[in-house]
Amino acid sequence: MEYVVLFLAGAAASASTLFVWYFAYVVQLRREKAEVKSQNKSLTEISGRLTQQKLELDEAVAAFETRKVQYDALFKESNTLKQDLFNLSVQLKKTGRDHAAMAQRQEEIDERARELAKRYLAENVSWIGAKLTSKTFGTSKTRLQKVVKRCRDIGFEVPEQEEETLVQDLRKQFEQAVRDEFQREEQARIRAHIREEERLAREIEKQIKDAQREQAAIEAALEKALKEAVDEHSVEVEHLKAKLREAVEKGERAMSRAQMTKSGHVYVLSNIGSFGDGVFKIGMTRRLEPTDRVKELSSASVPFPFDVHMMISCDDAPGPENALHRELHKQRMNKANFRKEFFRIDLESIRNIVEDQHGDVDYVADSAALEYRETLSILDEDYEFVEETVQHIVDEEDSSDGGE
Repeated sequence: MEYVVLFLAGAAASASTLFVWYFAYVVQLRREKAEVKSQNKSLTEISGRLTQQKLELDEAVAAFETRKVQYDALFKESNTLKQDLFNLSVQLKKTGRDHAAMAQRQEEIDERARELAKRYLAENVSWIGAKLTSKTFGTSKTRLQKVVKRCRDIGFEVPEQEEETLVQDLRKQFEQAVRDEFQREEQARIRAHIREEERLAREIEKQIKDAQREQAAIEAALEKALKEAVDEHSVEVEHLKAKLREAVEKGERAMSRAQMTKSGHVYVLSNIGSFGDGVFKIGMTRRLEPTDRVKELSSASVPFPFDVHMMISCDDAPGPENALHRELHKQRMNKANFRKEFFRIDLESIRNIVEDQHGDVDYVADSAALEYRETLSILDEDYEFVEETVQHIVDEEDSSDGGE
């Protein structure tokens, strides 16, 4: 029995030990299974990553394969590049030669352009000098400066010193032109003086002959009257004697005038309607009747007649006239043509100069300017009336002439 108990006890102990071992073994299996499952999950993830990396590697390999160049292709490409480099070298050499040729051609063109610009400048300077007169220095200088500017605008450099030299040459040409003009004017003045003296001599000779004829006629009439008159102091005789004295005096004046060819009158005139206030014409005339010259100046060339402020009788008329012109040189209206005898100045200044040179002189301070002032006073409606009246009378005269 004891053996049975011992056996049972041993069996129980063995079973108990076996159970404990089995239990431990199950726990160990579960643990290992959990680890295997965990490792499987990790392997799955690693496998997924490897698969993804394999796909990426395959793509990279495919891309590399597409870029991979075979030796033959490299050889062909190398030969092509060598040929291209050779062609480029040839082209560069050709371009260099072309550039040199173009540079040479450009230099030839530039030289030709410089020659043309020099010729243009020289011909214009020559033309300006040929057209230069004593009255055109200002416009000629402006033309010269414009020509120089055009040359500079097209790239032809004209140094400042050369431009100044051209201007100085133009000044010298102008001085010569003025001298030539003065010489021509002097010759013209001499010819005009000769013509004036000849005309004056004819006029004086005519007056002398007229005075002699008048004197002879009066002497004959006086002689006849004395024969017929009882009283030598009758009215008719005295009248004839007075006329005879006048005829003798007129002849003597004409003879005296013939001996003084330089004698004449210096006049100071104004024309407010034509030239405005403060403008005077100062000249001279050798005519026996100086008012004839004033009438001549008041002809159709001006809209209104001249007014006389001074009429100075002189034994040497050119002298006072020239002296007045020199004194009033800066007051000339026309500074280009000195033969134009118009001056912008007040009458009092002219009177002072005349009195300093000639002594006291009679003068008229105010201008009558009758036609000018009458023109200003006529209203438009009055002018229409005047015009209609004059036209009506002219028409009547024309019709009466036609009827005759």
